[in-house]
Amino acid sequence: MSCSQYQKVLRGDDSGQKYAMADSLYQIGKYKKALQLMEQIVPVYRGKPQAEKLMFMYANTFYNLEDFYLAGYQFERFETSYPKSDSVELASYRSARSYYELSPRYSLDQKDTDTGLEKLQKFINSYPNSEHRLEINTLVSELRYKKEKKEIEVAKQYLRISDYKAAIAAFDNFITDNPGSEFRKEAFFGRIEAAYKLAINSIPQLVPERLEQAQVYYNNFAKYYKDSDLKADADKISEDIQLRLRTLEETTSLK
Repeated sequence: MSCSQYQKVLRGDDSGQKYAMADSLYQIGKYKKALQLMEQIVPVYRGKPQAEKLMFMYANTFYNLEDFYLAGYQFERFETSYPKSDSVELASYRSARSYYELSPRYSLDQKDTDTGLEKLQKFINSYPNSEHRLEINTLVSELRYKKEKKEIEVAKQYLRISDYKAAIAAFDNFITDNPGSEFRKEAFFGRIEAAYKLAINSIPQLVPERLEQAQVYYNNFAKYYKDSDLKADADKISEDIQLRLRTLEETTSLK
């Protein structure tokens, strides 16, 4: 179709012509032009028989243009408006996939990752036998990994800036919240290191108790990761803890 014909329909008042041309453009992948027409007629067709097809095309156009914020939102609206549609499962899948695409790299705020996980899990719950279930499960694993990476790096950052109490709390929370994470070993070791450094930088009255707590963390690490590549480093910390505790005990006994 010619550019002049498109402009004529776009500027005209005939909603039927706009619908037909939007459909034709959509079918051949001219999504930007189709979208301009759709945006004019979506309000006109709302509630009419043609609206179901139009609203799916509208959402899918945003999806194909990689405008995932609007795609996710419009597919959700489609699900709500047409729960019995033959396209509702596909809409739900593409809505969840859109929110997955919005998840940023791990170093940034993970609010959109949380939303993505929520939407993906909702799809799994709603369509447990979907042909997309294996892909969705893979996407869930990717987002969980990203959140775990963010959390462990935050804990390590507390350790780097010598905020040892915050580091211990962050490592503790990570261990509790992520029982199957591949970063769990690092969290166990990081907790030892943070507790040890907190102890040796404390006022004298608090040193013995905090050294003992660091040793407890070491014992927990050794229980689960006795063959770990971090075991040698953990052993060095434990040896220094034991040496310091013996020295303190000997000093106390001489007084």
